[in-house]
Amino acid sequence: MTDDKKGKMKKQLIERQTEARVVRKIVLITAIILFVIIGVGGLGGFLYVNSALKPVNPDNDKVKNVEIPIGSSVSGIGQVLEENGIIKDARVFKYYVKLKNESGFMAGTYELAPAMTLGQVISELKTGNVDQEVVFKVTLPEGKQLEQIAAIIAEKADMDADEVFAELNDKAFVQKMQEKFPSVITDDVFAENIKYPLEGYLFPATYDYYKEDATIEEIITPMIKKTSEVLTQYTEAMEKKEMSVHELLTMASLIEEEATAQVDRDKIASVFYNRMDEDMPLQTDPTVLYAHGEHKERTLYKHLEIDDPYNTYKYNGLTPGPIANAGSTSIEAALNPEETDYLYFLATPEGEVLFSKTLDEHNVKKNEHITSNN
Repeated sequence: MTDDKKGKMKKQLIERQTEARVVRKIVLITAIILFVIIGVGGLGGFLYVNSALKPVNPDNDKVKNVEIPIGSSVSGIGQVLEENGIIKDARVFKYYVKLKNESGFMAGTYELAPAMTLGQVISELKTGNVDQEVVFKVTLPEGKQLEQIAAIIAEKADMDADEVFAELNDKAFVQKMQEKFPSVITDDVFAENIKYPLEGYLFPATYDYYKEDATIEEIITPMIKKTSEVLTQYTEAMEKKEMSVHELLTMASLIEEEATAQVDRDKIASVFYNRMDEDMPLQTDPTVLYAHGEHKERTLYKHLEIDDPYNTYKYNGLTPGPIANAGSTSIEAALNPEETDYLYFLATPEGEVLFSKTLDEHNVKKNEHITSNN
């Protein structure tokens, strides 16, 4: 190799090393700049959030009358508070409430001041320390169906029951509720065989209303909100059991309709799950009555023949949707059934529920407590 070639190679090597150093320097400078930008942005975000968590004006104790409308979401409440100068940022308020898992805010007119902390504001909104008086109450017992609930609402709010029921089943109305509570009311409620989309989604409890002319939306919103709050407690259990909200409320409604005051719902749940594991139909009478759409004193063999997706004598698995509203006890039973080998149960005329492992055992009890008494 000649000296000229060696010189050229050495020169090229030096150039490449120089270029590499330049590239590394550029990369390092770029990384430092990005780090500074991210750091400054993060610091700025932290300072902003930290500021938003503090009182708007610690020196301003002058109270304002702030009205929180019935059925307001957390975002809506935050917006009202921000517009009235009680908090600095509605979004920060929303995330703070979620982080702290706060709930139970009540509608009404509150006396709030810019000097109050977020904790104090939230505490006031939960106390029900309002200026308004309750105009009417709506109490939804456990195990009520949507048509019955519509009648209860109509009576208390001086409305027409048929009109209330019609609006509760109006798709546009249901979609509006879905927009408010997307994690609770999913597209499952619009499945092909669903009779009434909101069946089972209005939680059994007593609700207070503060104006005579409350709309159906204002009446229904707290009921679905309560369902959302209750189900939030069971998020982990639902994930563990791989159950959707719709499946949970459906199973809970079947348990609710079969339960009596003297029965252990956990055992009823175990029968349903055991039957599903064995690919057996659930064969629960309340689903037959729901399929017929009318109350009957007794379920007869001829009633079992109805060809309807809700008839668990004809179709295996859960019904397409809930058949009534279920309380917390039935929801918990659906998530935590007792471990048993039972495949059958029957309710005696006295209200006692008897469980059996085999059909022969079940038939003996049925003959003793049901057939022989007819």
